[in-house]
Amino acid sequence: MANQYFKFKQFTVWQERCAMKVGTDGVLLGAWAGGGENILDIGTGTGLVALMMAQRFPQAHVTAVEIDPEAAQQAAENVARSPFYDRIAVVAEDVTAWAENETNGFPFDAIVCNPPFFVHALKNPDAKRAMARHTDALPTHRLMAVAVKLLAAHGRFSLIVPADMKNTMESEACLAGLFLADCCMVKTNNNKLPKRCLLQFVKQRIESVQQQTVVLEDPPGTRSPWYQSITSAFYL
Repeated sequence: MANQYFKFKQFTVWQERCAMKVGTDGVLLGAWAGGGENILDIGTGTGLVALMMAQRFPQAHVTAVEIDPEAAQQAAENVARSPFYDRIAVVAEDVTAWAENETNGFPFDAIVCNPPFFVHALKNPDAKRAMARHTDALPTHRLMAVAVKLLAAHGRFSLIVPADMKNTMESEACLAGLFLADCCMVKTNNNKLPKRCLLQFVKQRIESVQQQTVVLEDPPGTRSPWYQSITSAFYL
């Protein structure tokens, strides 16, 4: 059974009412993603990534949208207990519907998303967990369309996906009018193939895409210098 809360240096994330718990994917995204003064977190869940972005970018206002009402309520409670309570707004709504209202503060300098990514896998019998993990509620093409609509001309859209979904995400982004600017392939350790991929998209095609491959453990069981450097402000 997962812990009911996860304590970081500057905030605590309670998670007992959320389908998706605090995990390495969210921490990686929150520590790596590009930011700005106006940030959107799509599918905030516990509020983890929104809280991390608020900590990293002290001048930022973060809007955290979550379709599941219970998760949105817990995210709002986590925000209220944090030092960043006055800079994060949690919205309990489907982001595609929310994006139709042009008074909602976009465009955004930065958009972040730890998206659902299981397409054909057997679904979890827990409906809430299935919604959080599968693409039915937010198909990739719809996610990209929302990002294009809400992203400022100079903005950056950052997300984390399984490594084998990189090409699919890049293709869907291109069809929507977004172009890859940064790709970080993430290995658990040097003996493994990349497991996750951090991607950053922009609205203008760029000549040279930033690309790197990193490891989380070096040696196995010990945080690598790269992982330590980007998470040292968060992990106890």
